[in-house]
Amino acid sequence: MVALISAAACYVAFAVVLPTDAKLYRDYATAKHCPAHAPEEGWENCLRTVRFTVERTRVDHGVRNSTFEATLSGAPFWSRIVRFRGEEPLLAHLRSGDQVSGTVWRGDVVAVGKGGLRQATSREPSYDPQLTAALGTFTGLLAAQGLGFGAVRLVGRRGHEPFTWLPYGRALFSVMALPCAAVGVPGWWLGFPWWVIPVVAVPVAALSARWLYRLWRPHRQPTTVEPSNQGGGPFRYETGLF
Repeated sequence: MVALISAAACYVAFAVVLPTDAKLYRDYATAKHCPAHAPEEGWENCLRTVRFTVERTRVDHGVRNSTFEATLSGAPFWSRIVRFRGEEPLLAHLRSGDQVSGTVWRGDVVAVGKGGLRQATSREPSYDPQLTAALGTFTGLLAAQGLGFGAVRLVGRRGHEPFTWLPYGRALFSVMALPCAAVGVPGWWLGFPWWVIPVVAVPVAALSARWLYRLWRPHRQPTTVEPSNQGGGPFRYETGLF
């Protein structure tokens, strides 16, 4: 079950989320402004600048969840609460009654501007494939771990060591998660291509898993062999795994 769920998550990340996000971002980046004479509609595939009045703002730095939002009014279709990812550079300076310009695309307010300042809302398409690739790489590695551990149990191997949660499984979980995070987060900050994450993280995780297996695999006790004495003195020798 772990392998199947993780494999499905890996497939969704690489085959669904990455292409969908890329297409949405490309459509937004290449969208043109709506013609000035075109009538306003609730859903438009072009960029339209609309005048709004700020009714109220809310900035809440919560311990777990923070809230950054503004209530806009005055437009025929798009008057609503819009949410932001932070309070700067514009939200913190907005007051009730301020006039702002909003950029609308496909029925959503994607940006708000006033006095030369512009701030994107949470509805503006963004393309951060590095984080998606890191999550997809980790779930793919987790699927491989679940498949390997499950196969050992299904074949009825006695003892199952070292393919148990403690200590091998937990350590393996860590060495799979750490490379994905160590490459994915800096890749997101610096804008690395998303394919760098699996290219680096998978070999590192595989080599670490091999080293941990050699460290914790069970060792057989040496076996004493006593061959028959044929013309020579008695002797003994031991065989075993190293």
